[in-house]
Amino acid sequence: MADTMTVLVTGASGLVGAEVTARLTAAGHRVLALLHSNGDIVRNNGRALPAAPAGPRRLTGDVTRPRLGLEGEQSRAAAAADRIVHCAALTDFGLPAQRYQDVNVTGTRQVVAFARAHRIPLVHVSTAYVCGARDGIAYEDELDVGQRPGNAYELSKLQGESLVRQAAAEGLEVAVVRPSIVAGAARTGRVRDFKTLYPVVKLITKGLARTIPGRYDAALDLVPVDYVADLVTDVTTRFEQARGLTLHAVGQAVTLRDFSAVLAEYPSFQVARFVPPSAFSAAALPDRERAYHERVISLYESYFSRRVHFDATTAAAFTRQPAPPGGPAYLRRLLDHCLKVGYLGAAASRTPVPALARTDGSDRA
Repeated sequence: MADTMTVLVTGASGLVGAEVTARLTAAGHRVLALLHSNGDIVRNNGRALPAAPAGPRRLTGDVTRPRLGLEGEQSRAAAAADRIVHCAALTDFGLPAQRYQDVNVTGTRQVVAFARAHRIPLVHVSTAYVCGARDGIAYEDELDVGQRPGNAYELSKLQGESLVRQAAAEGLEVAVVRPSIVAGAARTGRVRDFKTLYPVVKLITKGLARTIPGRYDAALDLVPVDYVADLVTDVTTRFEQARGLTLHAVGQAVTLRDFSAVLAEYPSFQVARFVPPSAFSAAALPDRERAYHERVISLYESYFSRRVHFDATTAAAFTRQPAPPGGPAYLRRLLDHCLKVGYLGAAASRTPVPALARTDGSDRA
């Protein structure tokens, strides 16, 4: 483990940021938590972190502003940090494109400028989906290879990571971590915020989205939030080994065929039908379903067609953590938690799957 240090964490109240902040604090490091508003930092388990000195010191700022919106003593404290972990990002889909540019591009530009001005090594949290809407294998050493971003969020993250890569070429010490679709904890499935694909799963299981454009061999890469936080923390504390690396924080992908099969195990769930995008017509949907498609499903449509797999060779060689769970077994854990807390309706036992029928190893001792 690295010597005790001071770490500035942007986006410290976010799902990943809060977990990274908690891990660094627990390891004895001094954490400066940059927050847009001075609220609580709540972990994935629902518990709020204490204030300093037992917990992180809260700084009120704004990554989109010069010097991160910090002034006076707070600015001086941040400038003396040993590391910056940049987790702040706008991740909700369907917002105006300018919002993503403001937070994910301008925000990253300001963080890079602050890091360069004070010679602070930077750990940048990006996304594996900078790969864009394509098939095949996405490698960790790739960035802009002429891909087509799937939405305005992906475009902004590609542009933000490009700024980091440019700063690295000009001498800034950086490491990049790219999570895929961040979901619940590896062991319990618990998640603090039901975002990303969770609203889509809710519409499907309630029968409000019955026909969706997609391919059954498309792959959804879901990764546990605790694995992502562990890897980001590891990169921060072992920066000498991580300098210059880009690491995919990804799980074991689940195909839409397996996704549908797992949903069918739960008697209370409806299962959507995926049709080739070329054969799909939103206009042909019933009025109510079309409204849900336009407001929610269409925002994630490209993820149901991509047959992309993320190479994680660099991450596997670097991390001291075991590979995260994934596939159907992990998906069941996520769904079981959603039922337990009532997000997907009242809890109901799923139909047992014979051990011989499973291919994900979940029944092995």
